[in-house]
Amino acid sequence: MRNIQELDAIDRAIIEELSQDGRLSNTELAQRVRLTPAPCLRRVKRLEAEGVITGYHARVDPAAAGRAFEVTVSVEVRVNDQRSVEEFESAIAALEEVVEARRVFGSPDYILRVLVADVGAYERFQTTRLLCLPGVSRTISHQTMKLIKQQW
Repeated sequence: MRNIQELDAIDRAIIEELSQDGRLSNTELAQRVRLTPAPCLRRVKRLEAEGVITGYHARVDPAAAGRAFEVTVSVEVRVNDQRSVEEFESAIAALEEVVEARRVFGSPDYILRVLVADVGAYERFQTTRLLCLPGVSRTISHQTMKLIKQQW
């Protein structure tokens, strides 16, 4: 995969346009980046093949999907051997409520983004699923009051 600094201005423009609207037709994209359709499509295909463009996704309103309650959870684990870490990470990845999980430096060990229907659903998730995972020693939950910025 190439670094974004290695891309020329047209490749960066293609990436920016597709980041804003992944459903653009090749003709519309070509117009916006000032290319004809054929070379534009070749560039998009190359960016996909090189792993610069990794996919196209629909953004779904969490409230419409019944998951309007967002919580950021800090998780500390008491084990750090490779096998236990891999098992914990696999278990976290399998939880549908967890939409984002990051292992971070220092403390806490992990930061999770959790989407559920409401506070009751979160309480059930935390007590019956998250706290039951092996190695979890502490969690701290932060409810999102207001989303200020979200960039895709």
